[in-house]
Amino acid sequence: MIRKIGISVSFIVMAIMMFSFAVLLHPFGEPPSVMDDYIIENTQQETGTNNAVSAVVFDYRGYDTLGEATVLFLTATAVIMLFRDRKKEATE
Repeated sequence: MIRKIGISVSFIVMAIMMFSFAVLLHPFGEPPSVMDDYIIENTQQETGTNNAVSAVVFDYRGYDTLGEATVLFLTATAVIMLFRDRKKEATE
């Protein structure tokens, strides 16, 4: 009974969060911000590259990209550790 209540409450909270995020999303097709214009106009002078996407990922948000790569590496390592063969450890 308590488990069903917990699952129901979790589902309701997640549904409210998803609905809130959907309502707060920026409308598709509208110019998002002044920052987009800045990046488009100044990418080549500041980073020396013609590709604005690469400039944003590797130059403007380099630490963020490094953090994402670290999280992916740690997640893959954790999954490997969870699913490794433990028969050898049990026999020793």
